[in-house]
Amino acid sequence: MTSDMQLDGIDLSVHPFGWMLLFIFIIGYYFIAMEEKYHIDKAKPALFMGTFLYILIGGYYAVFGLDFEAFHYEITHLVYEIAQIFFFLYVAMTFVEALIERGVFNALKGKLIAKGYSYRQLFWITGVLAFFISPIADNLTTALILSTVLITIEKENKAFLVPSAINVVVASNAGGAWSPFGDITTLMAWTAQKGEFSDFLYLFPASFLGWLVTAYLLYRYIPNEDPNKEGDTKTAESIEILKGGKVIIVIGIATIAMSVISKQVMHLPPMWGMLFGLSILQLYTYTLKRRHKQDVNIFKSISRIENNTLLFFFGILAAVGALYFAGFLEYISKLYDVIDPTLVNIGVGFVSAIIDNVPVMSAVLKANPQIDYTQWMLLTLTAGVGGSLISFGSAAGVGVMGRMHGIYTFSSHMKLAWTVLIGYTVSIGIWYLQFIVLGFN
Repeated sequence: MTSDMQLDGIDLSVHPFGWMLLFIFIIGYYFIAMEEKYHIDKAKPALFMGTFLYILIGGYYAVFGLDFEAFHYEITHLVYEIAQIFFFLYVAMTFVEALIERGVFNALKGKLIAKGYSYRQLFWITGVLAFFISPIADNLTTALILSTVLITIEKENKAFLVPSAINVVVASNAGGAWSPFGDITTLMAWTAQKGEFSDFLYLFPASFLGWLVTAYLLYRYIPNEDPNKEGDTKTAESIEILKGGKVIIVIGIATIAMSVISKQVMHLPPMWGMLFGLSILQLYTYTLKRRHKQDVNIFKSISRIENNTLLFFFGILAAVGALYFAGFLEYISKLYDVIDPTLVNIGVGFVSAIIDNVPVMSAVLKANPQIDYTQWMLLTLTAGVGGSLISFGSAAGVGVMGRMHGIYTFSSHMKLAWTVLIGYTVSIGIWYLQFIVLGFN
């Protein structure tokens, strides 16, 4: 092991102090997984666990008078790594909140209600929207928006709501898998330079066809009926985007483009382009207030972002970093040496469904196995899509469970999980055909 993975030459993975660190991680992760049982926000145990582990390691260095050089290097690298993800999500969430404030998504919901689509048409519309919005807005935000649309249109018909909710979760995760910023796992892989921006786009066929197969199987369970909702559809149709909303959409798209250019051309971290876009958004909302008397305060949008989600990611990434520093993650790298990397990466998808894909991806990235970029793309695909196998295996699934409480549940998802498994298998098959058989990249 290298010096930055050990304490002054001591492998803590075989040391009682290291076992204590691992025990704290397991206890912390237990409370994260049991969020619903103990009614504790998962950000709280994650943040405590991540910060406490490094305090203990720092204390160990101080007590035994060890050289802090490796520790300083690890902390500096970790802060930089987390900052890239933290600020990227910070800006993305701010844009989404600004669009919500300008009524963009409310108008979308109103248009769908007013059109009077059948259940089956709504199933496909929300699925397609989820697949193509998540690469830009991220899978969690997309799933929350479209599950809100579903529950607004129909509040009781589980025959429609459950398959549609699963479809939104699968589409959001699959759509996020082929974009460097569509899912936290793809963002982590991109910022870790495991692939160029264009490399992720090659995952589109596998992501799309895998979702399409699952969607078709779920579609067969959707009742062939019209919602027949009573209400004033004219009122829904009259909902319009507030002034400036369409311009903010354009600024948001330009911001994403700037983040790509920042990394690919100027070799700046993607968050740099995102923060530049946020500055443009702030200047634009200032002109809205001065010229058009629109009370748009971007800091109000910032105050509404999900800070608990950001703190959860900080905590979990710090905790995994501590295990890496202690030497535990070397065993993951060894796993890739003794087992075919393709099989290991396929297994990662199933582990992601049980544990959550963020810590799993973080652990593999920290272990940094010596695999080529085609395997990193497979890992990105399986970690993202595999989270859909179980309802709480992804941020999108957890979000929809909360939004459709009592309707979309663990048990209701598992009854139709076989459709997701078939789609997952198809995605892997397309990846194999594309990258291995045809050598297309």
